[in-house]
Amino acid sequence: MSKVIVHSLFSDFDIDLFKSGKHFKLYEKLGSHPIELDGVQGTYFAVWAPTANSVSVVGDFNDWRDLEHPLNVRWDGSGIWEGFIPGIESGTLYKYNIHSNNFGIVTEKADPFAKYCEHPPKTASVVWDGDYTWKDEKWMDVRGDKNSLDKPYSVYEVHLGSWKRKENNDFLTYRELAEDLVQYVKEMGFTHVEFMPIMEFPFDPSWGYQLTGYFAPTSRFGNPEEFKFLVDKLHQAGIGVILDWVPSHFPEDAHGLGFFDGSHLYEHPDRRRGYHPDWKSLIFNYGRNEVRAFLISNALFWLDQYHVDGLRVDAVASMLYLDYSREEGEWEPNIYGNNENLEAISFIRELNETVYGNFPDVQTIAEESTSFAMVSKPVNIGGLGFGMKWMMGWMHDSLEYFKKEPIYRKHHQNDLTFSMTYAFTENFMLPFSHDEVVYGKQSLLYKMPGDEWQKFANLRLLYSYMFTHPGTNLIFQGGEFAQTSEWNYNQSLDWHLTQYELHSGIQELIKDLNTIYKSYPALYEKQFSQEGFQWIDYGDAANSVLTYIRKGHKQEDDLIIAANFTPVPREKYRIGVPKSGTLKQVFNSDAKKYGGSGSRKSSVKTEKVSWHGFDDSIEITIPPLGIVIFQ
Repeated sequence: MSKVIVHSLFSDFDIDLFKSGKHFKLYEKLGSHPIELDGVQGTYFAVWAPTANSVSVVGDFNDWRDLEHPLNVRWDGSGIWEGFIPGIESGTLYKYNIHSNNFGIVTEKADPFAKYCEHPPKTASVVWDGDYTWKDEKWMDVRGDKNSLDKPYSVYEVHLGSWKRKENNDFLTYRELAEDLVQYVKEMGFTHVEFMPIMEFPFDPSWGYQLTGYFAPTSRFGNPEEFKFLVDKLHQAGIGVILDWVPSHFPEDAHGLGFFDGSHLYEHPDRRRGYHPDWKSLIFNYGRNEVRAFLISNALFWLDQYHVDGLRVDAVASMLYLDYSREEGEWEPNIYGNNENLEAISFIRELNETVYGNFPDVQTIAEESTSFAMVSKPVNIGGLGFGMKWMMGWMHDSLEYFKKEPIYRKHHQNDLTFSMTYAFTENFMLPFSHDEVVYGKQSLLYKMPGDEWQKFANLRLLYSYMFTHPGTNLIFQGGEFAQTSEWNYNQSLDWHLTQYELHSGIQELIKDLNTIYKSYPALYEKQFSQEGFQWIDYGDAANSVLTYIRKGHKQEDDLIIAANFTPVPREKYRIGVPKSGTLKQVFNSDAKKYGGSGSRKSSVKTEKVSWHGFDDSIEITIPPLGIVIFQ
């Protein structure tokens, strides 16, 4: 095998951008790149290792022998080692052996920019030169409209390793998922899927949230082009793709980013800021220019190379606060004496500005559980710049309310109404995610009180309330057919349950809720605006009834919603309405096809009886543990 030939893909301008933290397409330069040089096929390698004394490429091509293929360090102080090795082809396994200037430490590392990795538990990087021809032009032309904040946004959260498995418990491949999953999501009517992290990760029980291959879709289900095929098929079906993305922490695995070149290269050197006690993982050094460029390049990589439509940024709260999950004495205040991580906040703002500057037709979504202000407001007015934020308070309060026996709910109506005091401070997404159905929390169905009928009726009511509450929606896999057991990452969902009427009824309910959400502009045109919501009456705690109006741009699109949170039907229940005429019932969560007790009147005429401050009113029956929607 020929030795290393001096060669570079970097210009002086690239290096200046890299040093200043402004090079956001590093994936085109760093990593391994099969190229032809002077008529010779081979692979160019480049890796950032500023504390190294030497860096060698080792792999199956040289029997993993150290120092046989040493890279050349650049002369410009960038800390980049590079070179061209003839004869190395796509599919070659490799790592970097790094001899550090730091006490002679030697590390053997996977490539941080590898586009493909060995199937875990193996840990080598793979030289990759895949070719894919996209067929999603129609979607890409309109996705700015589909991803708009005034359009329906209903998300199905999926863990690819456990959504469905083969009879022998093997994973479905990306290509198999491109058939089964795409067809199912389209049938259910969701507008988007959100994949729990698909970047390469070593440890299955981490669910993908401890990444070692930031630029590589996991090889568990196939190669990079096969993952592109899955995204492409979703797009061709009119379904957007959101990826969970983890810039908050990374694992200490020996082949990963930690202590990369014998120094704290990617992680913050101060353990109080560089180590996460909850997750036993390392925290990125957000104040280091090259690390910021690595992370922002990674975000753009998935949007650019994989046509991804959005990033759900994991664990944002842990990034924002220096004292997150730390006791007194375990953290150090910032220069102003408070607990905000100023470097992380600056990074997040730059991330969002860069993402939207390059891809204005996508969304970034924050998993953020604190009262940090203006998470989903533009950077230029002091916000963090996300498109949406998970409404964790609504989720928590709603589940606490629904866990209570209906007889006690009249004392806790504030659990439901409180969300409207802050619902429009952010662009909120309402999430029932994987986190709510693990670690002894039970499935959503078994959080509900009462006998079997009441459990299912409560769940139908919960979902119907969710879809009529302002904001966008997210449901974790299995929730859409009332999975009975907690989620298990290591096995398929319990699809056999859908043969039973009550479970298939929940499935039908979700289908119809998705259809109604997409069909009635009042549910999405002003979903983040106070103008899109009006209480009719939130004070009838004695009957545990809420009535409200959802509004679109046109008054004739307004919807009247009445919800009964007890198993007692509310008959001849009068509510005020803003105009006279005939109201048509467009949805009833108690319909027989959902497993309910049966439908009620399909239309009702207003009467000139003043009620709830309106000149007109209607008298309706609100079904037990049910919601009705009128237009």
